[in-house]
Amino acid sequence: MSTSPPSRVAEDYVTTIWKSQEWSTERLTSTALAARLGVAKSTVSTTLRRLAADGYVDYTPYGEIGLTPEGTRLATAVVRRHRLIETYLVDRLGLGWDEVHVEADLLEHAVSERVLEAMRTALGDPQTDPHGDPIPPHQPPDLQHAVRLDTATDLSDVRIVRVSDDDPTVLRYLASRRLGVGAVLETLTISTTLGVVQYEVDGATAEISEAVARYLWVVGT
Repeated sequence: MSTSPPSRVAEDYVTTIWKSQEWSTERLTSTALAARLGVAKSTVSTTLRRLAADGYVDYTPYGEIGLTPEGTRLATAVVRRHRLIETYLVDRLGLGWDEVHVEADLLEHAVSERVLEAMRTALGDPQTDPHGDPIPPHQPPDLQHAVRLDTATDLSDVRIVRVSDDDPTVLRYLASRRLGVGAVLETLTISTTLGVVQYEVDGATAEISEAVARYLWVVGT
């Protein structure tokens, strides 16, 4: 186990691994991790071996990639910083929810615990960030029962509790359709043939594609 402070690369890797497992049960491969990080697969393999030696990841070539308890501790600490910063940027500085992910990526490695605690206190200890993702150590009960909108076939009226922040363009589109965290969609209809999800908001019928619906997580009302 390394005794030196974790590098930014180590923080990026463990948080990417942690977040890949937060909303999915799919096995994470080196190829998928390389795509998420935007680096070569050979770079991922080399870095994973180093992080395994440092005690942050469980990794064997061509096997599953997981986090050790120390890796999980580091990942949740970074995720907490990132999501608190995002929340502060939206709630206190007025930035758009499509802008803050990149800004938080820049700030999360530098912010001190003193400043982070001041942010948390000023925000009233929020449980989720602007996209509905839980801020560790919180885990709101609704999120434990959330399903992706395009798979919500056994629900009728639903409430959005989480929006994936992977694509700023999609976030801007959803904002223009008033499809943010807390929005209630009534009389839900999913057509796999047409590839659309139809819903009502305030008595008006609208629809989005299934591709966009995959960005939304909902619970029954």
